[in-house]
Amino acid sequence: MPIEKVEFSSDGYRLAGDLYLPEPGAERGAVVLTGPFSGVKEQVTGYYADWFARRGYVALAFDHRNWGGSEGEPRQHEDASAKVSDLRNAIGFLAARPEVDSERIALCGVCLGGIYAIQLAAFDPRVKAVALIAAAYNSPKLIHDRFGAENFAVLMAQFAQIAQRQSDTGEIEYWPAVNPEGMPAGNPGPEPFEYYGTGRGAWPGWENRCTALSVLQELTLDVDSYLPLVTAPLVIVHGRGDQAIPVADAEAAFATAPEPKELLLLDTSNHIELYDDDRYVLPAIDRAVSFFEKSM
Repeated sequence: MPIEKVEFSSDGYRLAGDLYLPEPGAERGAVVLTGPFSGVKEQVTGYYADWFARRGYVALAFDHRNWGGSEGEPRQHEDASAKVSDLRNAIGFLAARPEVDSERIALCGVCLGGIYAIQLAAFDPRVKAVALIAAAYNSPKLIHDRFGAENFAVLMAQFAQIAQRQSDTGEIEYWPAVNPEGMPAGNPGPEPFEYYGTGRGAWPGWENRCTALSVLQELTLDVDSYLPLVTAPLVIVHGRGDQAIPVADAEAAFATAPEPKELLLLDTSNHIELYDDDRYVLPAIDRAVSFFEKSM
């Protein structure tokens, strides 16, 4: 599909985006994509944007501040509140485009991006529909319980020590974004490395590092407070075999979300198959598009 390189401003930061354009025609619905931790626009969000454009939607994949081709310091730093602000400004950018019907703008969040999509949709009525695909459903209580109280306390103490060192020295500490051996990493273990650490997800704009305090941001995100406030129609697509984000998390979120809503469970064997495996990506796209068509 045709891709237009675009830039837009978010709180004074220049953000780099790729606008995927369908065949010319009347004003179209549009989709803003936000994706996995550490990802850049040429990876998961770009792959989904291309498929949405093939289905007739203007689709925007962009790099959040601090990542990829966008401005922002420190580099490779996860800034949770800033990501929501970036999405808000992405909606404004799309709404002003002549190809876009501003009353038909949806959000699609993949993996960690699902949390940011929910946090924006809870308070921005310009979002007319939301698709969560292999999304995360973090809450501090959930993460605390899964780590165990003692391990969680040790980890929080480690982050506090890192914050103090950074305050004392002015030097930012970095961890690998993916590490097949485990911690320290933003995404530890062999499965994320299989995508990001190989040719499968290789892209020059992606670096295998993140600020150590990005992981604190990641682990303290909250979706529980926002999900009940989302009034836009919501579709959740998740893999039954997802071990990184258990299917029970998606089912619990679906039970909490207000109507109208739909749930599609796919027979994946892991989490990253919904990143780029067309056996699962295409059914996810099909369901999201059909849901958008009847919802906005």
